[in-house]
This record gives sequence, C-alpha cells and structure tokens, in this order.
Amino acid sequence: MAAIYSGIHLKLKSAKTSWEDKIKLAHFAWISHQCFLPNKEQVLLDWVSHALVSYYNKKLELEDEIVEKLWTYLDNILHSRKLQNLLKDGKTINLSFLIAQVINERISETCVQKSHGNVGTVLSCCKGILSTPPLAIIYTAKCELMVNLLSKLSWLACQLLTSEDAVTSQLFDVLQLTFSQYLLIQRQQINPNRVFGQVTSHLFQPCLLLRHLLMARVWTPADDGRVRQHLSREIRNQVEAVLQAGIFQPELLSSYREELLLEREPQEKKKRALKTILLPVNTVLSKLCDASFCEPILQVIIVANSVPLLYKLFLDSYCKAENHMVCFHMFTRLFGCLRISHLQEDLWQETLSPVDWSTELLAVEQLLNLVLSNDIYNVAADRIRHKETQFQFYRKLAEMLVNHSQASIPAWFRCLKALISLNHLIVEPDLDDLVASAWIDAEVSEPRTKKPQETLISAMFQTYTKLRQFPKLFEEVLSVIYRPAADELRLPVLSAGLTEKLRECLLELPPNQILDILFLMLEKCQTLIIPDVKDDSDMALKLLSVSSVLHTFLFNMKSLDNVTPLPVVLRTQSLLDKMQREVIQPLLDLLKDHWAEENKPGLWLEKVSDSALLLVYTWVELDTLLSINCSKYVSRLAEAAGGVTECAAESWDFSALLPGVDRQCWKRVVRLSSNFCSASKYCLELLMFQKIKKILMQTSFQTEADLHTLQHAAAFILHSGRSSMSMEESEPWNGNISAINALTYPAAHWYLVVSNLTILIPHLSLKDVEYVADVLLKILSSTKALGVSADQDSFITAEKVSKALLHSTFLPEIKVLHCAFISCIIQQCASVLCSATQGVADQPIQQLSADNIPWHEEVLSSCEMVGMVEAQSKNNQSKDEAFHCWTTMEKIAQHILLLTRAGSPVTLEEDQIESFLHLLEIISALKLDSLFPSDHTRCFLLLLSLVANTRANVSCSKLLSLKFLITCFHLLTCLQTGRSVNSIFKVFHGSDALEAVVTALFAASKCFADVLTTPDWAEFLQVIQTFLECFLQTIVEKRQSLKLNLEKFTFFLVSCKPYADADRGKLWNSAVSQLLLVPLTTLCHVLTLYLQQQSEKKQKLTEMLSVFLEPTVLQTGTAIQLCLRNLTKDQPLPLAFIPSITTLLKADLSYMSTGALMKMEGKQENPKDPGKCREYSHTELYQKFYIQILRELTSAGGHLQFLHSALQFLTVFCSVTDLYPGEETALTVFHAIKKLLAGPGTTVQVIQDLEIPLTELMTQLVESCTTEEFCVMMRLVLQGLEVSNIWKQNPKIQTKEVCQDQLLISTIVVPILETVAALLRQGEEILSNPHHVTLAFSILLTVPLDHLKMEEYESIFLGIHEVLFSILQCHPKVMLKAAPSFLNSFNRLVVSVMHEGRQKGDRGNTDEFGVVLKCAHLIERMYSHIAAKTEEFTVFSVFIVAQYVIELQKVTLHPSVKKHLTEGIYHILDLCIERDIKFLNASLQMGVREVFKELYNDYTHYHKTKHGDKKYTA
Repeated sequence: MAAIYSGIHLKLKSAKTSWEDKIKLAHFAWISHQCFLPNKEQVLLDWVSHALVSYYNKKLELEDEIVEKLWTYLDNILHSRKLQNLLKDGKTINLSFLIAQVINERISETCVQKSHGNVGTVLSCCKGILSTPPLAIIYTAKCELMVNLLSKLSWLACQLLTSEDAVTSQLFDVLQLTFSQYLLIQRQQINPNRVFGQVTSHLFQPCLLLRHLLMARVWTPADDGRVRQHLSREIRNQVEAVLQAGIFQPELLSSYREELLLEREPQEKKKRALKTILLPVNTVLSKLCDASFCEPILQVIIVANSVPLLYKLFLDSYCKAENHMVCFHMFTRLFGCLRISHLQEDLWQETLSPVDWSTELLAVEQLLNLVLSNDIYNVAADRIRHKETQFQFYRKLAEMLVNHSQASIPAWFRCLKALISLNHLIVEPDLDDLVASAWIDAEVSEPRTKKPQETLISAMFQTYTKLRQFPKLFEEVLSVIYRPAADELRLPVLSAGLTEKLRECLLELPPNQILDILFLMLEKCQTLIIPDVKDDSDMALKLLSVSSVLHTFLFNMKSLDNVTPLPVVLRTQSLLDKMQREVIQPLLDLLKDHWAEENKPGLWLEKVSDSALLLVYTWVELDTLLSINCSKYVSRLAEAAGGVTECAAESWDFSALLPGVDRQCWKRVVRLSSNFCSASKYCLELLMFQKIKKILMQTSFQTEADLHTLQHAAAFILHSGRSSMSMEESEPWNGNISAINALTYPAAHWYLVVSNLTILIPHLSLKDVEYVADVLLKILSSTKALGVSADQDSFITAEKVSKALLHSTFLPEIKVLHCAFISCIIQQCASVLCSATQGVADQPIQQLSADNIPWHEEVLSSCEMVGMVEAQSKNNQSKDEAFHCWTTMEKIAQHILLLTRAGSPVTLEEDQIESFLHLLEIISALKLDSLFPSDHTRCFLLLLSLVANTRANVSCSKLLSLKFLITCFHLLTCLQTGRSVNSIFKVFHGSDALEAVVTALFAASKCFADVLTTPDWAEFLQVIQTFLECFLQTIVEKRQSLKLNLEKFTFFLVSCKPYADADRGKLWNSAVSQLLLVPLTTLCHVLTLYLQQQSEKKQKLTEMLSVFLEPTVLQTGTAIQLCLRNLTKDQPLPLAFIPSITTLLKADLSYMSTGALMKMEGKQENPKDPGKCREYSHTELYQKFYIQILRELTSAGGHLQFLHSALQFLTVFCSVTDLYPGEETALTVFHAIKKLLAGPGTTVQVIQDLEIPLTELMTQLVESCTTEEFCVMMRLVLQGLEVSNIWKQNPKIQTKEVCQDQLLISTIVVPILETVAALLRQGEEILSNPHHVTLAFSILLTVPLDHLKMEEYESIFLGIHEVLFSILQCHPKVMLKAAPSFLNSFNRLVVSVMHEGRQKGDRGNTDEFGVVLKCAHLIERMYSHIAAKTEEFTVFSVFIVAQYVIELQKVTLHPSVKKHLTEGIYHILDLCIERDIKFLNASLQMGVREVFKELYNDYTHYHKTKHGDKKYTA
C-alpha cells in the first residue's frame, strides 16, 4: 500500500496536476499513515510555504480561492495535534523566514485596504506559529520581523476599534500573544539604543493609539466579552510594559540626564554637547506630537491621555532622590506637549472647548499627583540649590489656572488642590482670585463638581489652620465678598460639607484668632456695608453672606466654659455687645423706618430683614448658651429680662429680651419680616422657640401670663408658615438658614415644627393640633413625587420629615396628635367615599368623621396639656361627651350590620381603591397596638365598613381589589393585638362583626373566579383565616359573651347556604366554596385548640365548646364534600382543601375524645386509642382524601406546599388505626414515603425543607404500628443504607473534588464525620479491631480544609477534631501504633487554623473571627491532651515542634490566634529534652531556625519558669 502513495511528492511538484488536486493530495498525505514520504511533514510544510511565498512574490499566479485554501491548509498543519506531538517528541521541523514576511505583508495590506474579511486565516496561522516555540523562531530570531508584526497588528486593531463592526477576540488573542513574545525578546536585546529606536520608530504611536481606543471604546453587547473584560486590560498592561522597557531603559538614564539638564546650560555649550549624545526626550516628544498618525482631533486627546502615562513610566524607571531635578524637567517637557501650556505665555490664540479643557486638566492633575506621590518637589532643596526653579514653574501654572477659571470642570479644582498640597505659597499671591473663582463666585451645582470644590476649600482650611493663618484666609474671603457680585444671587458661602470642615478647623484654632476674624467681620459690616445697604440689592446680598458666615462661625466655634481664660470671656462679651450695638441695632432701625413698604418690598429690604433676624437669633442663642456654660459670662438677656415689667412679659413679642429695642419697633420688624417667605420668617419662629424654652427653663412656678405667652408663641410658630404649607411647588432645603427662599421655606418650617412637636403640642389648641395632623396627612398623601437628585440625599424635604414622624416611636406618645391624625385619616376616607356615591352622609365612614362628635375627649381627659385643658375647661362635661361618643359608635356599628345584611355596598372605581390603599398604608405605619379605646374602635369600624360596605366595580382589576381586601384584613388582625381590643365589644357583639365579614366576603367572591390560581388569592384566604382566628381567640380568651357569640356565629355558619345556586343546578362558584371553608375550618381549629387546653375542673366550658364543635364539624364536612362534587375522577385535590380536611379531622378526633364521651355514661376510662369502636362523622371523606393523597404523593416531586399539607394530614390520619381503609396499614404509608424520597424530583433541599413534617409523620407511624410492622420498616431502612449504591450512582463522590462541592459538604461530608465520631466514641469494646479505627485517618485526609465558607469550615473542623479526639481518648491501643497517622491528620488542622488566623488588616466579620478563635482554642486543648499521652508521643515531640515552626514561618498570625497556638505548643515543648532542642537548632533551615529560637526563648521565659518545675514536685 505504501508504494501506491509514494509518488505524491512528484505530483505536488508537477505542473500538470491542478492546484485543487495538489491541495487534496497534500491534505491526504498529512493525515494518512499509509502515505510514505521521506521527512513528509517538513516536505509538506515547505511545499505550502513555497507556494504562498511564490504567489505573493509574483512568481506564481493563483486564483484567490486557491490562495485561501493554501492558507487554510497551512493553518490546519500549524494547529494539528500531529505537529505538536512530533515537536514534543523532539523532531526538528523548520519554517521559512519568508512566510513571516508574507504574513506581515498580508496584515499590512489589510490595514491599507481597511477590509478585515479575509484576514482571519492569516491571523490563525500567525497564532499557530507564535504559540509553537520551535516555529516561532522565525520571528524571535529576527527582531525586525517581530516589531513589524506587532506594529501591523496594532494598527489593524486600531482600525477595528474605530469601526462600527463588532469586536471579536481572534485579532486580540494574536495581538496579546505577539506582545508577550516581543516582551521576551525585548529583554534579551543587548543594544539599548537599538531597542529605543525600534520602539519609537515602529511601536510608539500605534501602541498609544491602541491603548486610548481600548479605554475609550463604548462597548456594545455584540462585542466579545473576553476582549472587553480580560484581553483589553491585558493588552493595555503589555503596551505599558513595552514602552517602559523600550523607551525608559536604565541604560538611557545618562542620555535623559544630559539632554534634560544641558537644556538649562548656556547655549554654546548646549549646542556642542547635544551633537554628541542621544536625544531621547526630543525623539519621544516629536513622535508624540506628530499629528500625521491619526486625525488631529483624536491626536490631541491621545497626547493628553499619554502624557501622564509617559511620566509615570519615566518615574517608575528613574525616580530616585538624586534624579529629582531630572524628573522635574521631564515633567516640564511633557507638560509642554499640552495645549494648555501655551496659555502660560499667552501664546494660544484659539479658544479651548469645555471638553478640551476637561481632557487637558485631567492630564495636568495626573502629572501633579505623580509629582506629589513621588516627592519630586522639595521646598527647601529647590530654594537653596536650584534658585526656586520648580517653585517658579508651579507658580506660573497656578497663575494660569486661576486666570482661566474652569469652575464647571472637577479636574480644575483638583489641580489647584494638588498645588496647595505641594506648597501653599504657590497659590498665595493669587489667593483672592482663587477664593473668588473657586469658591465665592463659582456657580457649582453638579455633585461631581461640588465634591472636588469642597475638597479644595477644605484643603485651604486645613492648610491655614496648621499655619495658624486662618484670619489671613478669611480676610481674603471677606474682601471677595465685598467685591461687586458677578451674579445677582450668589450661592451660600458655606455649604453643609464646608461647615463640617470649618467646625473641625475652629476646634483646633486658638480662641483669639477666631475672635479676630469675627471682629473683622463686624468691622467690615459696620464700615463698608450698613452705610450703603439702603436701596442697594448688591450690598444687601453681601450683608446676608457675611451674616451667614458670622452665624456659622459663632455656632461652630468652641463654647466658653468655666475653664476658659477670663480675657477670652471678656473679649467674647465685647464681641456680642459690639454685634448688638453696631450691627443688629442699626439694621432693626432701618427695618423699622421702612416697615410701611411691606406691600411693595424690594429685594434689598428682604435681604436686610433676613440678615437682621439671623443675627438677632444668633445673638440670642449664643447669649443663652454662654450664660449656661460659663459662670464668668454676664448675660445681656438676663439683665434685660430683670427689668421687664409684668405687662411686657405677657406679650408674645421679643422686645423684652432685646436691649435697646422697644415694643413698637419690634412689632414693625415682625410685621415687615412676616411678609417674606425667607430666612427672616424662619428666624422669627426660632426666636419664638427661644422664648418658649426660656419660660420653660424657669425654676419658679409659671404664672398665668407665662402660660398665655407660651400659647401665643406656639400659635405664632405654627401659623407663621400656614400659607406656605399650601403651596404646590417646593424644593429640598440644605439646612442652611441663609439659603431659605420661598421654595425651600415650607420644608424648613415643617422641619422646625415637627422636630419641636414635644414642646409645641402642650401649648396648642385642639384646632391647631388638628391642623398639624391635617398637614401631616396631606404631605403623606401627596401623589406628586418630589424629584431629589443624588447629591440632595441629605437635604430636608417635607416628605422626608413627615415619613420620619410617621414611623417614629414618639408619635404614639403624642397622644392628642395621634388621635387627631386618625380623625384626619377617617375624614380623608370619607372624602374618597364621597366621590363614589351621592348618599355618603348615610355611610358609616361619614358618620365616623362627624365634626359634632367629641372624638378626642377620651384623649384630652388623660393628657395634662396647658392649652387644650384650658380651652376645654369651659365645657367640663367630659363624662357626658365620652358617653355620647360611645353611643354614636354603637349606632354606627349597628348601621354597618344593617347595610351588610341589606346588601347595598358602595361601588368603588380603581382610582378610589388606590386612594384607600394609600391611606391604609399610612394606617399600617401607625402603632395600632397602643391606641386609646375610642380610637381603636373607630379604626376597627372604619376597616370593617370598608370590607363590608364597599365593593369594587366589575371593571376594576381583580388583583387590585384583592390587595385592598388583604390590606384591610391585615390591619384588622393587627388591631386584635392592641391593648384596647376589648373596646370593640362595647359597640357590638363579636358574632355580629364576624357575620358581617363573612356575609360581605360571600357577596364579593362572585367577582374573583378568574384569580383563584394566583398567589394573591392564596394570600387572601390566609389573611382572612388569620383575622378570624385572632378574633375568635380574643372572644374565647377575653370571655366576651362567650356562649352568645359562639352560639350566634356557629348558627350563622351552619345555616348559611352560599351554595344554594349549586343545589338548584346552577354553575358552582369555586371561590364561594373556598371562602366558606375558611370560617368553618377556623372555627373548628379554635374550638379544638381550646377544648384540648381545658382542665377537668372546667367541665361546663368543655361541654359548651363541645356543643358548638359538633355542628361545626358536620357543616365543615358537608361543605368539603360539596366542594369536591365538581372534581373529575383524575383531577388532583385542590391544595386549599387539604389543610381544611386536616383541621376537620383534628376537630372530629377532639370531639370524639371529649364531647361524645361525655354523653356515654360510665364510659370515660381514658382509652389510649380515641378512635376505637366509634364512628366518626366523615369517615368515608377522610379515607377518600387518604387514598387520593397517597396516589398523588409519589408524583408530587418538589411541590413543597402540597407535601407539607399532605404530610400533616397523614400524621393526623395515621394516629387513628381504625381509619385505614380495607387491609391497609402503617406500612402502606411508609412505602409511599419511601417512594416519595426515592423519586427524581425529591432533591436534598426538598428533604431538608420537609424534615419537620417527615419526622412527625415517622414518629406517629412508629407509635401506632405493630411490632411486626416496625420490623418490616427497619428492614426497609437498613436496605436503603446500602452504600455501594452511592458509589455506583456518583463515582466522583470518592474524589477530593466532591468534597469541595458546597452542597455535598453539608449533606454528606459533615454527617459522615459526625457518624464516624459517634462510632469511635463507643470505644474498644465495640470496635475491637484496630484496623477499622485506622480507616478513619484515610477519611480525614480526603476532607478539604481550604477554599471553604466560614460556616462550612467550622463544621468540617469540628467534625475532624471530634474524630481525632475520639480516637485519642477512646482507643489507646490504636494510638500505640497509629501515632504518625494521627499527627498527620492533626497537623492539617493546625495548618488550616494558621491560614485562617493570619493577619488580614481589617478582620471584617467578627463572627467569622470568633470561629477561628474557637478552632485555635481546640488546637490548644488537643496539644495538651497529646502532651498528656507521653508514652505514645514523646518520640514524636520533635516532629510536632518542627512542623509547627515551619508553618509558623510562612504566616503572620493574629495575636489572639497566636496566643492559643503558642500555649498549646508549649505543652509539646515540655516533652522535649535538651538533646531534642539541639537537634532542632541544627537541622532546621535558616529562617525557620530563627522562628524556633524566638519560640523557645518565649517558652523558657514565660512558660517553663512558671510551669516546668511542677512536673517534678510531689
């Protein structure tokens, strides 16, 4: 056969053979073992290479299709396993260098033609060559070919990234491989100048372009994920490695040094020197600034992105202390490549766009950060040695940045911050312009810009605080504020973030420096602003800015106290006097003179009012605080108040406490300021709060005049913002008083009111409290969502404040507000209902919101409230009014029942249901368990009326209707846990309420036929059942007319016939049947529960409950049978019926064991089986369910809800042996369960979820079965434990990998370890064969202890530890021979604890670290037990210590873990004699020996001296 194919070589060379046949023959020759050809593989590789080279050298003409097939053939050879095996076996196979040139040219052609369609095969060939070292020599041996290939591939990748085509991984795989190969040969190059030339000439530009495109590309889902997530990052790293190794080689440092430093020498010397050296900087920068390699717009961006990279690479290579000036000059040269650098000399005529500014400033920021992080700039060295060369450069840079303000760009702020970090003197000459452009006049609103701005200003604060030059900084701030404003409305000077930073700085500053700043502010206000503020809006705005800063300083500086030096106290006193006399008083006089302009006030007057009252509030607050904290301080307020007449004290105004202000002046100021919804009105409210607090702080008894003053002040605060709270438009408030305007005032006012409710409420009238409740509800009910941006999360809004109040714990403590809020909710419900019907006045909800009923009397009588008690004292008829209130609610309750029985509900539309749902959501947030009885009853009647007297329109969403009813029943259930639950029964019998609920549900159920299979319907049934159960339990437990209520409700359920339509042959509604079962089964459950709890002494109660249980059981069984009537033969049981039949069976059993036995005279001898010799009410029904459940059980699989219900039914059913149909026994159930557990759908997770019901069922089966049945069950169990089946089903379970399966660790590994430990604890009497014990060591060595979650690690560790401890304690004979195996297993535990207990910085989860400490303690204990077994382990003590120190040398342990392990190993060292210590010192390696010496020294010092001698004492 070989002879037949021996002529292939000739045919391949023959011109007569077509190329199609040649390729086929070549392919056959490569794969066939029957083709004989000397050196066949080399011949075929040479043939295809020669053909391709000849074609591209124009020596051979071939069709394109043939060329592609030749490339494909070459690719197949290069990637064939045959070639790899031959090379692996050492056979020499070469590839022509010419094929590398052809590949490079082919890729170059693709770049030129910009067509990537046919290059895939060439790239694949290239990858095959480069990934095969013997073939890759054609590139690695000729570095020029590799550089050329890398360059062409980079350009090709750039083309692909700039196109709209999807990015695939093939090109980038080859590119990554090429970079890796080039980096290997680049490091082997001897001539650094040659490498530099190759990189700068061929790779520099394409690499920078490629890096930029990889970072800037907007990746799409069509792009390959590997390229986006892995290859792009890897290639960028390789680009940086190529540039650093090629351009910034250590050998080129001298060239960089000479070029950069000689540029600073005289021109003639410079010209001579530069002729003789390499110019690497000029070369690199000329390539970087060359605009020919890409589009001009893109080139500018690449330069800006590449400059920081090049500088970073330069510093990584050359940055040492002696090279800092070289690094600086490199910085200046790279900075010169940026267009922004020309602005320093005003050489740039074009205007940069914001995008250009952002790009360039980002580059400058990165350059400056590199200078900072590498300590390039040393202030002292630069000044002494280099004539401030660096300082002058940075100074010009700072001047350029300040003169060309770019406050909308975050990088601009960060650049200035970096310059300040270098040296604050760099920016200090332009400090005023910097403060103006970056702070005072900067219009910054975006959070991405706001944060760097605050960081810059904070850096200025911290710098001048450390220098103790804070007054100098704020002198510049004030000078900027006094300049003409660039905009009419400046932003507040100090934001919340800056205020926090200012507070930190003020706490560090000396008090006198702060006072210097404050005196300067007052002086500027007095001399520069106040004289010219009249009719000047700009001056008024400046006044407000200074007042705001003054307020911030005074409120955030450290308060005076009794240890403050007296000069500081006196100077502070003088400051406040000057503030009141020279600033506040003139401003108030100015307002008094212009109060008549209240109808047409100008902006200047509003801002002056804001400033004046802000300063008044600041002065009053500070004076009060200082008088409390510092005994040396003399309060001006106290002096003024001491001379106040009684008449003045009765007034609510503040003139009595302001020195130099008469009442008439103050009234005019208040009247004028009240017209502005701004800071002035807010400050008036704050002043009123100060008035209230000062009166409340009086230790003496408060007079009637004081009480009136309190009432007037509280009313003023509340009504001051009344008109604003009705505004539809509002904005969040940032907490700055000076920032309050008409839009932010509602949030500020409401925040002030709510945060001081505990002070206000006792002094408000009932109408005012109702107003507060009404506003609260309106805000919460507002459907308009207020848009709050991400940076405004900390801002205050009325919605946030209201929600916080609603969910707070102190709202229920403000009882009158709580009561009024409930009344508002009921009124709102009535208004919603009013839109649904015209006859709303007859509806119970409307009656519950009647204005003429004293709903709050019960609360008022229990609260000692100044304002309201006095207001109500004129009508002191609380008892009569309370009686009237309860009488009204009783009538309303009866009205609800009448409307329910009449079947005339109000029809609701979807929008009305949604409105009710929103109100119900608000109710659910209230603490319903702490309501007063009247409020509790009103809420119950409201919810009952919504359930019983309303109905959703037929067109409404059924799921929305269900959600509405679910919410109502959930709230009704919550009311059953309240302390006032008994109050419900004052207005009607419990049975009436239950009847109303059930009747309404029957009527409503007709609309829910389409949603019976949804989760919402199941939730609906569950919430009804929960409510009925709680309500019935309340009736029984509280003995609320127990017999009457149970009798009426039982009679109602037994007599009601909601299925009458089915009896007449009409279509049966399944919803009605399911709803009917809910009250019946609930009543059965409650009666059964309490019947079982009754003692023998309560025979009458037992008899009564039994009487009611009997008809309920009969009716429930009838209802279930009726429900099953419509089921087809093979239809599975409805899931909702199984719990019902279970409850029915329990009730039947309970009745038969109590109620029925009471009828049998003389037959109450407590039989063990209550089911013997008695007929149950629904035996056939139980048996039918039993058969059906067993049939469905095997196919239930993972249907957990069905399985839970089915197992619970079987548990109850199997407790009565007489109920088994026919010949069936407990074994029938056992077989069914066994089949269920063996089914494919029963996973480990399912078994875990069913563990409790399965255990209960198995327990019941074992208890009720016979001895023979029990033996059969045990035999079946033992057969199921055949472990060989496990190995057959899953062979991987024997491997270590299966132990790393997270699921198998908890389900298989841990139970196995626990079982082994339990067996080993039986001792040598049971496990007499030592070989069986030693098998445990094999198990322990296969269990993993790494790469585990902490909870899994803990369980595995404890399992292994228990096995080892059991062997150590219970099998001494085994330990005589198996000590090495024991120590191997134990050493794994030691190593794992060392690994888990190593220091990791922040420990993170304390619970996890607690587990490690617990394990370390067990290791210590095990060491002590090992040391106690001296006979077995003395020989191995050296081995144990050596293993310990070898592992200890590898990690740094957490001190707590190390303490336990060290204490343990000390016990082993006790076994070592002097010869052992010498042996360890001689045999351990150097590093380990040092660890051992340290351990032994500590042992000798801390342990041996204290405990060592005890072994030898009697």
